[in-house]
Amino acid sequence: MLISCQSAGQNEAKRQTSPEGYRLEQYERFRVRESLQEISGLVFHRDEAHFIANNDEQGKLFQVNLRATAPYPSWKFGKGGDYEETVFTGKDWFVLKSNGSMYRVDGMFTDTVSSTMAHFPHNWKREFEAAYYDIQSNRIVAICKSCEVDKGQKQTSVYAFSPDSLTWNPEPVWRFSNDSLPGLKEGPSKHFRPSGAAVHPIENRVYIVASVNELLVITDLQGKVQETHRLPRKHFSQPEGITFAPNGDMYISNEGDEDHTADILKFKYTPRN
Repeated sequence: MLISCQSAGQNEAKRQTSPEGYRLEQYERFRVRESLQEISGLVFHRDEAHFIANNDEQGKLFQVNLRATAPYPSWKFGKGGDYEETVFTGKDWFVLKSNGSMYRVDGMFTDTVSSTMAHFPHNWKREFEAAYYDIQSNRIVAICKSCEVDKGQKQTSVYAFSPDSLTWNPEPVWRFSNDSLPGLKEGPSKHFRPSGAAVHPIENRVYIVASVNELLVITDLQGKVQETHRLPRKHFSQPEGITFAPNGDMYISNEGDEDHTADILKFKYTPRN
């Protein structure tokens, strides 16, 4: 595992805005092994030796040690497919497929892993990548990346899933208006396309990474946008996953491509006293 500290120059640092408690231009970088070059969902579990992540295609969950030199342990929960996000409720593990199918992973960490799948309630074209667990409402919240229902509407729909009943609410719980997202018009896409999300354990706010938009968006638990910050390609080649340690340290995973090796970036949390 190759570890390095990154710091941008003074000019770039002046342009780069960050959420309070973080400096997005300063981080510790951890390269991930070949088995996770298409790393997508990411969950901090116990400590830095026990992240749980999925890749896009294999229907597997991997246990990632940031400093490991040995292969990652893995558990196969389903057939090959386009899996995008991993969510832990504190009780159960869930994996979101891009078409909105939700998989509860049964028997995690055992030799007899399987899964129970719940279909998305609509047949229109859809793509999801970002989801998070809201403990206050006991629901998994999934944000459309590209859904036919939003076409031409200048909005992004958000749906809720019950982990207890394994059912989706067929109606959006809210919608993000394009006008509510500062910085969206200046990015590569004029439509909000989230790729990962997680709830901050101290602030109780939702942090959303949007790789296509090159944005970090922060909202409250009711979907009201509070902040946006740029995620420049120089550091965030393809941010697909985000998670937090209990102390607020933030981790963002970048999927690999022909020019970049997949990695996980660690941002120390230093809130003001």
